[in-house]
Amino acid sequence: MSSPKCQVSNEWSTLKKVIVGTAVSWGADPTAELAVDPKSREHILAGTYPTENDVQQELEGLVTLLKSNDVEVIRPVNIEGLNQVFSRDVGIVINDKLIHTSMIAGRSQEWEGIENHFSHLSSNQILIPTVGVRIEGGDVMPMGDEIWVGFGEGDDFEKYRTSRTNELAIEWLISEFPNHHIRSFALSKSDIDPRLNALHLDCCLSVLSGGHAIFHPGGMKYEKDRHWIRKHFEGKIIELDAEGMYDMHCNLFSITPATVISGQGFNKVNTQLRNWGYEVLETPMGETSKMGGLLRCVTLPIIRS
Repeated sequence: MSSPKCQVSNEWSTLKKVIVGTAVSWGADPTAELAVDPKSREHILAGTYPTENDVQQELEGLVTLLKSNDVEVIRPVNIEGLNQVFSRDVGIVINDKLIHTSMIAGRSQEWEGIENHFSHLSSNQILIPTVGVRIEGGDVMPMGDEIWVGFGEGDDFEKYRTSRTNELAIEWLISEFPNHHIRSFALSKSDIDPRLNALHLDCCLSVLSGGHAIFHPGGMKYEKDRHWIRKHFEGKIIELDAEGMYDMHCNLFSITPATVISGQGFNKVNTQLRNWGYEVLETPMGETSKMGGLLRCVTLPIIRS
């Protein structure tokens, strides 16, 4: 039997193949006015925005860690002057389908850096959102027979640059994946305060194989959604405050059902993960974090088995 060309059905099955972003030649640093998220804006204004070299070193460390755990790693084709760190948002694999996402205009060129890695897929395996649909990979979690989606609701989507997935995306996913239940969560948004903004669903929620979750409740706009998450993961959840979300402690990455890659120094989270029985592989990502993303954001899984 031939190996699958792409296959991802959940957040934790054993990772076989992944795209990891690159920080090579990302061009001039953005201005505060052009920053696409409030954490980047904060660091631009403070003069602490990360350098290409520092972020690339962190990404190379992650690549080395993945390869040492028998994961095939591929990288985007470098596009001079384009930030290609956060590969998660550019495409989404669900089962044997690839969603060519519809991102904010300033990031749309990133698709050109990864499209060659999917040239072997048939046309019916590549899903292109219809006009008006906006969707980014950080907001979409395959969860077996469900797909979980974070979105910017109604006026929030029109008002905030940090709203990356809209309500039309939910309707589109329902039509494209009729055998899945699409479960959606309205996210809290702010273009100015990173502690009040869940840029994507994976910035406030991480789901692990054993039915465990790491969760910042303030990242979700409505109490009904916070209540559902708490009930669903009752007895198997650790909640973080706004500072924990700001430091990206919810943005982890499972490479097997038993093994989680986490940020170096995420002491509270990493201790709890180990107490739950997971093997935790820590890697430094503090400079990458300054741009509002972390381990899930820089990785685009292609095959999980």
